Amino acid sequence: MHLHILGICGTFMGGLAALARQAGHRVTGCDEAVYPPMSEQLQSLGIELIPGYDAAQTKLRPDVYVVGNVVKRGNALFEALLEGDERYTSGPQWLAEHVLHGRHVLAVAGTHGKTSTTAMLAHILEAGGREPGFLVGGVPLDFGVSARLGRAERGQPFVIEADEYDTALFDKRSKFVHYRPRTAVLNNLELDHADIFPDLAAIETQFHHLVRTMAASALIVVNARDEALARVLKRGCFSRVQRFATKREEPGGLSARGDPQAFDVLRGSLKVGRVEWEQLGEHNQLNALAAIAAAEHVGIEPQAAASALCGFKGVRRRLELRGEAGGVRVYDDFAHHPTAMRATIGGLRHRLEREQLAHPGAAWRAPRILAVFEPRSNTMKLGTMKAQLPWALEQADLAFALQGAWGWSVAEALAPLGARARVADNVPALVAAVAAAAHEGDHVLVMSNGGFEGIHDRLLEALAVRGPAPARGAAR
Repeated sequence: MHLHILGICGTFMGGLAALARQAGHRVTGCDEAVYPPMSEQLQSLGIELIPGYDAAQTKLRPDVYVVGNVVKRGNALFEALLEGDERYTSGPQWLAEHVLHGRHVLAVAGTHGKTSTTAMLAHILEAGGREPGFLVGGVPLDFGVSARLGRAERGQPFVIEADEYDTALFDKRSKFVHYRPRTAVLNNLELDHADIFPDLAAIETQFHHLVRTMAASALIVVNARDEALARVLKRGCFSRVQRFATKREEPGGLSARGDPQAFDVLRGSLKVGRVEWEQLGEHNQLNALAAIAAAEHVGIEPQAAASALCGFKGVRRRLELRGEAGGVRVYDDFAHHPTAMRATIGGLRHRLEREQLAHPGAAWRAPRILAVFEPRSNTMKLGTMKAQLPWALEQADLAFALQGAWGWSVAEALAPLGARARVADNVPALVAAVAAAAHEGDHVLVMSNGGFEGIHDRLLEALAVRGPAPARGAAR
């Protein structure tokens, strides 16, 4: 089968392209926004990429066009498909029919932590010899690719990041409704995707629809702390439930005891495993509990799952160190929702404090965190969460933001931070401001769900060419 994929460079569609290639199909695709790591992955697979959506691409005559949800009416190629009565489908629909059918699908859903938890779960199953298939909205460092077919046999596990965003312009259901999981992780639930969901209740309805597709023998792994998820299950739950993040006196539930980087896994009050790893923050501790609970449903005991996580390397663009120049470290992170931004900054802060405690006798000055973010998501562009930005960034020593043409003032939103917040109208000006403010020993944390015009490399270059980094407190 020849697939031509519209919007192929998105994380989901790019992963689908990789799976189709592994299954023996011919794959071509087109897109406008192309940036790593997905562009690199597609090129390594030998997939032909066509820039733009020119209607002339109908001359390729594929067996089916797979249309990503980035495509809107007025798109020249899609309009040509309609006029020519060409065969087309959505990515989730094609995936469900040609990859997921007959597999034991483990779907990871929630506002935050989907990518990391999906990667953790795939890593656990791989360590357990299950050779899982997976589709992750990022690149797990343990695998080096975002998607793999795995053992394509009936009943074999397939782990998928289950997004609540809509399927396509012709199918407004959430993507995850297509997946029919045997195991579903519900990590957490907040308002997001304000461009398609008017409020949190609308998202809860989509999660309720997911729950309604699951068999009585299926398992729902749910965060016991999340009130929105409790409301979802109260609307109707037809499957077995395993809770995590429970109070320790609750029998059967999974909880953690200890620091997020070294903790015991408890079932009730009984220790069933221990995790010691390099991942940061309580959010990753909770992700680990969810992955351990889900893995148990396919036969991996919690002790083995916890042991496997000790070797988990993480995911690209999750507090990924991009380099160091002039004594300043630059990190890249995918965080773009206020809650995720706060958790990421807090995780980095916790790591730096641990490093200080590990060297109690050394001369030490608390390192600064310079947070740099781009309000790029559709929700952010609408300004729906602008009031939460000071809260999201308050743990940073300085906050730098890009002002785009989205109709609200980032500077006004960050006014509660006072002189700690600085806003620039373009990336070169933002780079110059960060480079001028950074001191030796600082940590620059860049947060965006896009390429951010290559700001990471620009920052490293600017820091390198400015000469020795000034020490804090030195005259400038």
